Amino acid sequence: MSRVNEVIDKLGKFANKFNSLRYIMAIKAAFITLMPVIIVGAFAVLMSNIVFDRQNGLAYFDCLSFLAILKPIASNLNYATLNFLTIGAVFLIAIELGRINGNKTLFPGLLAIICFISVQPTFTEVVVEGQKFQVTNVLARQFTDTKSLFLGMFIAIISVEIYSKLLKVDKLRVKMPDSVPSNVSASFSALIPAILTTSLVAAFGFVFYKLTGMFLYDAIYKVVQQPLESVMQSLPGLLLLMFVAQIFWVIGIHGNQMIKPIREPLLLGAIMVNMSDFEQGIEPTNIITMPFWDVYMSIGGSGCTFGLLIAIFIAIKRKEMREIAKLSLGPGIFNINEPVIFGLPIMLNPILAIPFIITPLVTGTIGYIATSIGFAGKAVVMVPWTTPPIISAYLSTAGSLGAVVTQLFCILIAILIYLPFLKIAAKRSKLQS
Repeated sequence: MSRVNEVIDKLGKFANKFNSLRYIMAIKAAFITLMPVIIVGAFAVLMSNIVFDRQNGLAYFDCLSFLAILKPIASNLNYATLNFLTIGAVFLIAIELGRINGNKTLFPGLLAIICFISVQPTFTEVVVEGQKFQVTNVLARQFTDTKSLFLGMFIAIISVEIYSKLLKVDKLRVKMPDSVPSNVSASFSALIPAILTTSLVAAFGFVFYKLTGMFLYDAIYKVVQQPLESVMQSLPGLLLLMFVAQIFWVIGIHGNQMIKPIREPLLLGAIMVNMSDFEQGIEPTNIITMPFWDVYMSIGGSGCTFGLLIAIFIAIKRKEMREIAKLSLGPGIFNINEPVIFGLPIMLNPILAIPFIITPLVTGTIGYIATSIGFAGKAVVMVPWTTPPIISAYLSTAGSLGAVVTQLFCILIAILIYLPFLKIAAKRSKLQS
């Protein structure tokens, strides 16, 4: 038992240290702020294809064909949100990191955007009637959408760190007379650090291109982001990430917060790609996305505890367990399950910890197989994680009944997995009382 406690203590210390890292804090805060932007983009995609589209939407019917003229509104909204997600991430990560470093202004966000664009190619090649032309003073789409997400994160962190250190060098400050307003004085004091920071980052991007023949985007995407995306689009990679999250939940640490810096950029990036494909009428690319995680692996919250609550109502007569289930049912419908995790409890409970860890791994595998064989549709719309079961499956897949059936089957499997362990826990509780 002492050995187990020792392991728990070590994991707890690691979790606290990990969550207190400045870069992790900044990335998590930025993606929390970005979530409404992603939801707005998802709403635009849904309206564009389910309502305004002449082939698949309500505009297909003659009496509602007038809705088709509104499609550009949704398309423009989609473009304004999802295609500039990396720009928003760069800005927000830089602001959050700047605040952590003691700079309370918005300038680190602007500085990071300048640095990010300065290392990108501002030209693209187009082919017109068989002839190739170079168009200058443009920023191609892959440099603002999720394909540049990891590069944007790196540039935001590096630029703010350099700027914060230079800002502390007294000799680099432009001192103004006391009569000058404080906001004007602060702008001038940041002038030289800002010039040096942007020049250093831009120069690094230029030298890197000259030495390697690749832009930083190509290097980061091919060496870092693409391999990580490949791992996360595999079933073993997904299950490993879920397993880690569940282990932390069991020892009393918020598992989703622990894996958020890894999960969010990759799974949100995957659903952005699918939404873009769906908007253009192309077959979606990715099976594993953020909605996939929520729809099949987090039904009722982490551990698929919606099945646990139903199992209690079906087969458990212990009064205290049923009372906790009643109190947890309302939040559980909206995938909030802290009441059952800490009330039953599942935390530090070796009996209920086993199904809590196993269940999402099983349901995730079922969801993956059902999607890969085409029975369930791929997620093409980002829905809020609080969307109730069934509705979440239907909306996220733009109306796939196969996805709804698969989610219902996952709930049934969760009930069957939890039942024997709940009976053991109830029997043990009766003996102790």
